Amino acid sequence: MEILSKVQILSSLQMATNELLDYCTNINDQKFFFQPTTKWSIAQNITHLTTSTRITTFAYRLPKVIIRLYSGKPNRLSRSYDELVKKYKLKLEQGGSASGIFIPKVVVATVAKHKLILDFSTKMKALITAIEKNWHDHQLDQYIIPHPLLGKITLRELSFFTIYHTYHHLLIIKER
Repeated sequence: MEILSKVQILSSLQMATNELLDYCTNINDQKFFFQPTTKWSIAQNITHLTTSTRITTFAYRLPKVIIRLYSGKPNRLSRSYDELVKKYKLKLEQGGSASGIFIPKVVVATVAKHKLILDFSTKMKALITAIEKNWHDHQLDQYIIPHPLLGKITLRELSFFTIYHTYHHLLIIKER
């Protein structure tokens, strides 16, 4: 099972972002804001991803000493992308779901679709920049951060999660 390098992570984050943006840009406003009875609208999925990405970016912008003081040191090697995805899917199967600030409010069509999409794009660019400028490849395995569903994960695993999480919601969006 492969451990993605920093360069591969940055490329994968950009690809996931581009695929989501390309797809959502071509959805009409009615479909984009439609609120199914028991599911999130496409707009809510984008809002959720934007919030998640904003908080993830914060982790990569923190001084390393603060991360170490707050979370400690990893006691294991980073999982591979596939291992991380498997663990996340298991947590979802066990009933794990978004909570707190990660649950988007109802988004009405008075909010411009292009603004929601631009906000997500801006947050993903900030994340990619934070990883690129603040972290060397080997450091991604040396720091851990708490994740609401996965517990303490390395920063490399957090980037894997973000890649998968974006594709996970793109699949949900495509099912609408």
